[in-house]
Amino acid sequence: MKSRVKVLSFAFIFLGCTAQQIQSLSDIVGYEEGLTAEQVGAGLKEALVKGVSTGTQKVGKVDGYFKNPQIKIPFPTDVQKVENTLRDVGLGSQVDRFVMTLNRGAEEAAKEAKPVFVSAIKQMTIDDAWNILKGSDKEAATNYLRRTTSAELRAKFAPIVKNALDQTNATKYYSDIINSYNKIPLVEKVNPDLEDYATEKAMEGLFFMIANEEKAIRANPGARTTELLKKVFKEQD
Repeated sequence: MKSRVKVLSFAFIFLGCTAQQIQSLSDIVGYEEGLTAEQVGAGLKEALVKGVSTGTQKVGKVDGYFKNPQIKIPFPTDVQKVENTLRDVGLGSQVDRFVMTLNRGAEEAAKEAKPVFVSAIKQMTIDDAWNILKGSDKEAATNYLRRTTSAELRAKFAPIVKNALDQTNATKYYSDIINSYNKIPLVEKVNPDLEDYATEKAMEGLFFMIANEEKAIRANPGARTTELLKKVFKEQD
């Protein structure tokens, strides 16, 4: 009975009921822990916004990617032979400089991600909200955001990454690296797409950090920094 009441309550929230109607529903059927349906919906959205805010803030700053070994963007793996060969011929510092600027580009792009995520959170369906709150998938919110925002995020990231790579001189350094490599006798010439690689890696790192924040909110009561979060997610424990 409680589950049916909750689902019905969520339906009222997301179908645009007034606060008075929601409160009336809660008064009639009740809600454990003294929460109204409106509070449950608000608490879920608060948790999601908190997760994306913290996640994007952590990566969208200097060294957010570069000094985090879990998401640091390495030299493009499909041309790993370029890095190895350049280090062998004494050009390791050139490679290191490029990797740092590559991560700087991702850090700049990540600053633009939060509005895209918040927009997606506001557009959650009833089923999405319920599955995120009560599902067994501990990355349900992250997977929802990955599913609903990847296309928009990629389109938004691509020009930002390109601009950031240009501003940090990563494009120039990469061009210098590739030119240096291609001048080495007997090597097979390469020219991979740096912007696509940087965009995809920047998105991967961002979703990784958001997933970590989601797991913390679900598993660690100390990560629930407001009373509303504590009450809403207590039901999940």
